[in-house]
Amino acid sequence: MPKLSAKGAALPASPIRKLVPFAEGAAQRGTEVLYLNIGQPDIPTPQVALDAVSNHTVKVLAYSHSAGFESYRRGLLQYYAQHNISLELGDVMITTGGSEALLFAMGTILDAGDEIIIPEPYYANYSSFAQSSGAVVVPVASGIEDGFALPPIAQIEPLITERTRALLICHPGNPTGYLYTPEELNQLKDLVLKHDLFLISDEVYREFVYDGKKHTSVMSLAGLEENAVLIDSVSKRYSMCGARIGTLASKNKAFMATALKFAQARLSPPTFAQIASEAALQTPASYFEGVLAEYTRRRDVLVAGLNQIPGVFCPLPSGAFYAVAQLPVDSADRFAEWILSDFSFEGATVMMAPASGFYTDPALGAKQVRLAYVLEVEKLQQALRVLAAALDAYPGTQR
Repeated sequence: MPKLSAKGAALPASPIRKLVPFAEGAAQRGTEVLYLNIGQPDIPTPQVALDAVSNHTVKVLAYSHSAGFESYRRGLLQYYAQHNISLELGDVMITTGGSEALLFAMGTILDAGDEIIIPEPYYANYSSFAQSSGAVVVPVASGIEDGFALPPIAQIEPLITERTRALLICHPGNPTGYLYTPEELNQLKDLVLKHDLFLISDEVYREFVYDGKKHTSVMSLAGLEENAVLIDSVSKRYSMCGARIGTLASKNKAFMATALKFAQARLSPPTFAQIASEAALQTPASYFEGVLAEYTRRRDVLVAGLNQIPGVFCPLPSGAFYAVAQLPVDSADRFAEWILSDFSFEGATVMMAPASGFYTDPALGAKQVRLAYVLEVEKLQQALRVLAAALDAYPGTQR
């Protein structure tokens, strides 16, 4: 048999999707599966975006500019200006999803053997993307006890070596829902400037911030112009995950010129998805107000319900639409598999993402799960009943 690549073999399986066969098995048995494992919003996509595709006037489905439609990029400049982010046209590139923006950013910054520091738990694909560049993820652990706040700088700085090229944060966080404070962002700013590193900020959940708190972008921090890199996407903001349109932005001209080489190598982002995404910029503010109110209700129901189950602890997230819960079980991976393969309550079961896959050291998340509150309140309440009953029945529950 021909030999496969070592880097491919080393890539971890997705903690979000690896239980799909067990969920499919449950569904085939007639069990209702409540999907809390993946950040797929059920909120309708803005009609203005759907109409733009339905009413398009495209006659030839041609390549676009490798950096994306100029009209869309100019529209994004106005969008970002509303969020205190001042950019020029050359500072913005359209990518095939936020995933490609991450791949381009890491490819532009990291060589084989270079290091990137990431607070964990972190979005599992960060590790896969870093490995694709031959780079090494250096994790710094945050704790569930304080809601996954930024670890002290005194804990981060000793991890910086001559091979360190960047720090990467998700703000607000996936999987934790943590929102970095302006004070924490300024601490990171001082650190990367001191050591001349890049600060990559994945801000795809910018609109999902609760309790009257405000999101501060790293791109709005004065003095960080040469060091800040923004990752963005329409997937969550407009409930357009299938569009696969993201954004890579930086005021560092050399960074953007190099990233454009990667964009040219893949030719161009998809045309119809750009049409929809550009139109989505016209989404009225009322849409986001309604979405925010709905996710606030869902968050409050889920987190309160989790903390009422004996032995479960879940901090209150301030952003995104995820929560990480500590469960009283021997193994969250085994429990997440068992609840799909061997358990149902009132005809239903729950699919979760074991948090072990969000850590470099899986043992740190051995008893944690990520739950996405992307279902309506009634379904979340049902999921809580199923989860409580499952913990009562699971052979490995430890209370």
